[in-house]
Amino acid sequence: MPYNTLNDWLMIKGLDMSAEKRKRAETFQRAREIIEQDSSISSEEKEGILKLIRALVEAADVVPLDGRAPGQTGSLTQEIISKHALLSLVKQQADELDALKRIGLNLSASLDLQTVLDSVVTEAMGLVKNARAAHIFLYLGDKLDFGASLVESGVRNQPLALPRLNGLTYAVLKSGEQRIVEDMEADPFYDQMGEEWLGSIIGIPLKFNNATVGVMNLSRSTIGGFTPSETRLLSLLADQAAVAIFNAKRHRQIMEQANTDSVTGLPNRRALDERLQEEIRYARRMKSQFAVVMMDLDGFKKVNDVHGHTVGDDVLHSAFNYLANNMRAEDFLARYGGDELTLIMRNSGLEASISVTNKIINLMAGYSYTTTSGDEIELGLTGGIAIYPLHAANAGDLLRAADAALYQAKKRERGSYVIASGMTGPLRSIEVKK
Repeated sequence: MPYNTLNDWLMIKGLDMSAEKRKRAETFQRAREIIEQDSSISSEEKEGILKLIRALVEAADVVPLDGRAPGQTGSLTQEIISKHALLSLVKQQADELDALKRIGLNLSASLDLQTVLDSVVTEAMGLVKNARAAHIFLYLGDKLDFGASLVESGVRNQPLALPRLNGLTYAVLKSGEQRIVEDMEADPFYDQMGEEWLGSIIGIPLKFNNATVGVMNLSRSTIGGFTPSETRLLSLLADQAAVAIFNAKRHRQIMEQANTDSVTGLPNRRALDERLQEEIRYARRMKSQFAVVMMDLDGFKKVNDVHGHTVGDDVLHSAFNYLANNMRAEDFLARYGGDELTLIMRNSGLEASISVTNKIINLMAGYSYTTTSGDEIELGLTGGIAIYPLHAANAGDLLRAADAALYQAKKRERGSYVIASGMTGPLRSIEVKK
């Protein structure tokens, strides 16, 4: 039968409410209130502890517990409460250690930057009650750029708004310190921001080696402060996230360097091979075509012979980047080797590839390079076209088909292009339209 207070329980039991007993009852009532207010205890555990308290009251009326005098019953209750508090603390720390172990495993599972960022916001949302949204902004150069986000509905990577110079995110960046806004509606950071900015939010700097690599924000639907456990776990997550982000960015830089030609700055043969595989997967999935155009600079050998390889390298850098800067955003241009270029055009069939190749050859006809001695260097371009899957079904055969077409074009007429044979019939030499 439930009782509102222990005094009620004692009276119903018919026990004498002497001053000493009343004092014990008040002590036990306080213990009950402490237990019931502790949100870290499950309802099952609370019930067990309350039963123990009731048993202590009943036993204290019969015989002093453990040899204690009746007046010492309060100290016994306080001992129970202290031990419970210690057990709760140990349990909380064990839960935090489990969370940190999971976070460490998840953040170290990949060196892909976007995968790391997605893992961080996922972990952040699981560390705080009533979490509404988590956002990460990366510090690049002198500004914050969007990195990743996750909202309670499960939608990813759709930011509500970019950081404002006078907002919380930049304030965290500038100070390098964690900031908590307990009520966004009443805070100057969120003046006139709309109804979606309600509740509380915490902003945490992501710092590695005393350098800030970004800022993580986590908002809740409720107002008020964050618990010490929540802020501690979020800070530890931020520390691990900063290391993981730094490592992922470094890995990306290394991969970009490995895939970049040192002379021209364009993607190299390794990057070309990777892109070809990607395009084949895309074309198979979308049941589409793409074009590969192999190109060779006409007259470049003379540049090396007359002016030397240092000037030759400068000419390659200048000429190849001149072409790259005039490509469509969706096109991929790489240095194949020597003075050869390879162009990949997604979703392009024969007609589109012919049109683009014509434009590139005509574009190169308008290029010139002036040496330090005042000599004017003019170059041309010859090409070979192959279409996936018309001329080949894999990357190696497609490159060979385009290269064979280029070879035929150079033999027949410089400044033109040839379409590959293979499945479409014999090679065709095409006169470039001026």
